[in-house]
Amino acid sequence: MAFDFTKLQVMVVEDSHPMRHLVRNVLEALEIKNIVEAANGQEGFDKIVEINPDIIIIDWDMEPIDGIELTQMIRKSPMSPNRLVPIIFLTGYSSAKKVMQARDSGVTEFVVKPFSASDIAKRIAYVINRPRDFIDCETYFGPDRRRRKADELCLHKRRYTDWGEEFEY
Repeated sequence: MAFDFTKLQVMVVEDSHPMRHLVRNVLEALEIKNIVEAANGQEGFDKIVEINPDIIIIDWDMEPIDGIELTQMIRKSPMSPNRLVPIIFLTGYSSAKKVMQARDSGVTEFVVKPFSASDIAKRIAYVINRPRDFIDCETYFGPDRRRRKADELCLHKRRYTDWGEEFEY
């Protein structure tokens, strides 16, 4: 299914000018017309408060505010204009520990550098076509970490003993 990205406003928060330029070029190739850039997390948050973008693409390593801190500000700050905005992390980190750290901070999707235009397009289409429910509890606020909807899960079979012998643990 082809998506019409022309009406989206996408914010790119990336401290490396060449990488910001590359991401902008990819977004423009996807026919996204309204792209806003920020060179660090603090500038990014200030612009997010001002413009309230539809999607935010964030790098991990930045100073003075990194991508994890920025994500937490977006999700938790009373100044945040949209705590539910999709956040796509674009980073060189790919270890399971780093992916889980990003997920647990409230990141919606994750793209590892080096990336292709198709990788970015798929993640943008995914956050538009399959928005996740949000979880708001004492220790976490962000998109549901489960990729499947509750009606797709066998919630009545939540324990190993519920699955019987056909389930291999």
